[in-house]
Amino acid sequence: MTDLSHYRNIGIFAHVDAGKTTTTERILKLTGKIHKIGEVHDGAATTDFMDQEQERGITIQSAATSCEWDGHRLNIIDTPGHVDFTIEVYRSLKVLDGGVGVFCGSGGVEPQSETNWRYANESEVARIIFVNKLDRLGADFYRVTKQVADVLGANPLVMTLPIGTEDDFVGVVDLLTRKAWVWDDSGDPLKYEIQDVPADMVDDVETWREQLVETALEQDDEAMGKYLDGEEPNLDTLKACIRKGTIALDIFPTYCGSAFKNKGVQLVLNAVVDYLPSPTEVKPQPEVDPEGNETGEFAIVDPDKPLRALAFKIMDDRYGALTFIRIYSGSLGKGTTVLNSFTGKTERIGRIVEMHADERIELNSAQAGDIVAVLGMKNVRTGHTLCDPKHPATLEPMVFPDPVISVAISPKDKGGSEKMGVALNKMVQEDPSFRVETDEESGETILKGMGELHLDIKIDILKRTHGVEVEVGKPQVAYRETITKRVEDSYTHKKQSGGSGQFGKIDYIIEPGETGSGYVFESVVTGGNVPREFWPAVEKGFKKSLEQGVLAGFPCLDLKVTLTDGSYHAVDSSAIAFEIAAKGAYRQTIPKAGPQLIEPIMKVDVFTPEDHVGDVIGDLNRRRGMIKSQEAGITSVRIKADVPLSEMFGYIGDLRTMTSGRGQFSMEFSHYLPCPKNVAEEVIKEVQERNEKK
Repeated sequence: MTDLSHYRNIGIFAHVDAGKTTTTERILKLTGKIHKIGEVHDGAATTDFMDQEQERGITIQSAATSCEWDGHRLNIIDTPGHVDFTIEVYRSLKVLDGGVGVFCGSGGVEPQSETNWRYANESEVARIIFVNKLDRLGADFYRVTKQVADVLGANPLVMTLPIGTEDDFVGVVDLLTRKAWVWDDSGDPLKYEIQDVPADMVDDVETWREQLVETALEQDDEAMGKYLDGEEPNLDTLKACIRKGTIALDIFPTYCGSAFKNKGVQLVLNAVVDYLPSPTEVKPQPEVDPEGNETGEFAIVDPDKPLRALAFKIMDDRYGALTFIRIYSGSLGKGTTVLNSFTGKTERIGRIVEMHADERIELNSAQAGDIVAVLGMKNVRTGHTLCDPKHPATLEPMVFPDPVISVAISPKDKGGSEKMGVALNKMVQEDPSFRVETDEESGETILKGMGELHLDIKIDILKRTHGVEVEVGKPQVAYRETITKRVEDSYTHKKQSGGSGQFGKIDYIIEPGETGSGYVFESVVTGGNVPREFWPAVEKGFKKSLEQGVLAGFPCLDLKVTLTDGSYHAVDSSAIAFEIAAKGAYRQTIPKAGPQLIEPIMKVDVFTPEDHVGDVIGDLNRRRGMIKSQEAGITSVRIKADVPLSEMFGYIGDLRTMTSGRGQFSMEFSHYLPCPKNVAEEVIKEVQERNEKK
């Protein structure tokens, strides 16, 4: 039986280019997992094993790997930083106990780091911070820690100070032990000396150490009392306090270094072991009923309890589908049968493997606290719970955002459609934020995703991994419709032509709802004019109708329907009659309620060199953008704006042209807003033309 206190399930997450994958490579080198370090910019990083990742130098899928450090087993997930793949970060955080947030020493807290930090807060994941790239021009450790406090509202606890800056960065001072770790220029992470603090840093070290001690001791009243009486706390007491504060999310131990130059990574690994929680120290996962409400039961981390495991990622490779699972309680053996509580079907566990990026090590069993991959699962999807068939239960599932952009594709050669269907099916299983639909009228295949890059890479995977060449249509925006006026109305559905007829009369109010409220139905009928058993049918009739708006056929959002009165026939009324009445009522009333087209607005974050700020802001204004703020950094200016998605196609190319290739941006969905009249007319006309062609 493995000692769970020696397990650490951690994720490494950050903004694009802050150095997550490089940091993971250094950790694997130091823990003896790999002997030659692969570089991201050479396309040779261990965890970036997809062709698309190696070419673009970005991480797309979260990769899982395991290693040992100081007698502890670390299960590490290197997550992507690009905003189009946040779903990968979200689902990784869901199954991790702790994390390492990597920030760029010169870029500081960038947009994606904010999103990931927010996800980690929601998932209540304890974190340590690593300020990386301190060898870079413009790097400033103190500025970044201030940003962490100001922008993220977090409490960074500075544990190390940098020795030298930019090109002169040689090592770090460990504040707890008051010792300097200095590396030589060979680039070997193991070639360092532990020395006394440089003379010019002694005062700084004492100031920061005092701050560290006082913050840490706030976790323990007794130790704080002794400290105020002049008694210096020992190292073990300080570490215990820091650990307690880290797990409670009160403080975030903050380290610095340069992963690329192999400086400072050992201290981060020591911190993972010293301060991040083991599987038994985090809140147990809540169990839920079929409606998703918590039952009050929890999956206790204990190998002897019934099995509770969550499938958090499906990956297809040359050996078939791999299902990554986090085991919360119980244990899992090769050949055992488990129940998928979502489908109600049992599955047999074929092989259990421990993953090291795309290599695998066979295991006979796994237990609570483990993250492993299982082969041979047929009907398991991301977010499904695997449990003991004798003790069924469902763990809190994952919630995925709706896609905001779509493109139509068709295979270049006629014989490719079956192959394309099989490939897309596999890709949908792997990525829950990627959807595939078939347009019933035109027969086109529609891909839906989180952004242009997301769909670009999916089409690239189709071509390279699955050998399917496709024609790609123009990107389509996920417009929606809503209403602007309150209308009271009445509708009667009557069909009486011999035999049993159909009858249902409803009086109702349709009015605009709160933004983001979706569809709300309420019945205030009294006196049994519309019997209670028919209310759900009326609700269902309206709900089904909302899938198609009256302007251009886009789904209708944010409206409230109130059933006020009506009448029924003792013989001819039925649930179906009232459902048809509701559908007729929708068609009759929505055109009177001031229907309006609304469009997705994206939260856009642009980083640009100072001399191009005017061009970038002017361009965003031309794209109907609302500038929210601009902040000057040391090397660039950050501009935040809300911009309609329809205006953002091809933006990366324009931004690079404007900024001589130095500008960067990221965007994510924010909210829906009404379209200007001219835009709405254009969209409706386009839809009508498309429908006529069909």
